[in-house]
Amino acid sequence: MESHRSLPTNVVGFSLLPSELIQYIVLRLALPDIIRVRALNKLIASIVSDDGFVRDYARHSSSASWLFIYKKRWHRDATLHGFVDSDDRWFKVSVADILKTIVPPGEDLYFLTASGNQFMFALNTSQEIISVNPVTKTIRKIPPSPLGPRGTSSWRRSGMKLLSGSGHFRFLFAEMQENNPVVFEYNSETDKWRSRKAREDVPHAHAHGNMKGGEYISLSALNGSTESVITVIGIRCDTVIVVRPIFNRGGNEQGQSAIGFSRGNAIVQLHVYGDGNMMIVRSDCADKRSRVLKAVELWGLSTDGRGWEFISRVSRGVIDQIKRPYGVMMGCLEERQGKVRAVLMSNFEGVWDMIWLCFDIERKEWSWVPLPDCKMKGSNMAGITFSSGLTLS
Repeated sequence: MESHRSLPTNVVGFSLLPSELIQYIVLRLALPDIIRVRALNKLIASIVSDDGFVRDYARHSSSASWLFIYKKRWHRDATLHGFVDSDDRWFKVSVADILKTIVPPGEDLYFLTASGNQFMFALNTSQEIISVNPVTKTIRKIPPSPLGPRGTSSWRRSGMKLLSGSGHFRFLFAEMQENNPVVFEYNSETDKWRSRKAREDVPHAHAHGNMKGGEYISLSALNGSTESVITVIGIRCDTVIVVRPIFNRGGNEQGQSAIGFSRGNAIVQLHVYGDGNMMIVRSDCADKRSRVLKAVELWGLSTDGRGWEFISRVSRGVIDQIKRPYGVMMGCLEERQGKVRAVLMSNFEGVWDMIWLCFDIERKEWSWVPLPDCKMKGSNMAGITFSSGLTLS
């Protein structure tokens, strides 16, 4: 892994500091920097290899939020970049050499999602999915799901989730089957898939307000213009229920995009879904080729799960800081550890721009995380996701 900023070269002087102080400093570095300094000095390598340090770093990094993007250039290798909210730069995550071990030349890859050290990719030509761990430098082919081979266009960010820990991971996604939502789950420990049909007759199934948090996850099986179908899954049990929230638009609202993608003059608002939340991005037409961001709203499921309820709107001051012309926009949304995070990625005349917004649920406060230039000019975006912190194990 590489960063876009050089580390201090006086490693010898640094190693003369008390070991407790070195451990304190290294504990607060992002993982790519730890990997770099580990290779430069034996003392630092011994500190970061200690089981106690590995556990402390795992706890420390669990609260970090990473944003990963996978970008491609014509006739060049695609690259994976990550940005952590506690730092001010992009890191290059080295996966190209790992991918080459099983991915044939010319294969079209799409980055699906990530969790901890696990990264999931879809192969468009062979219609397979693979997992990559850049820390252990391992790669795994995932057997076909019960739905069979799937092209990259079949995957939806709001309809899948990757859960990792203790050296194993679970990959879940939801799809409609004969008008019924079904959750498909792959477990790396057994190397097998299983499927579960969501139920609508579970007692108190619509008490979704009691199901938000770390014990449950929400996957979108369908997002329509007025109605959504969302599966709610118990992480430690087999419970899978379905809620069907209705979005009642006001009479003054016009068309919308329900899939997290906005283009041209056909719509004036973009809907982005994730983890049982919906973000509405409203824009004004600047001219025939562009729009300008006007407002951003956050909506959540009602207590009974039958509708969307307004939660908050980004302040005018923040909107004035982030609004700029765009031609195409897409979004990614997640809720974790009491915060809702969203990234809006737009393109205007070949220039990419990214906006990271964060809403603190308890404080009911919005914040904007400025993102440095990721040098996207001339590149195509082939996947974007939020993820939990990278670890040493």
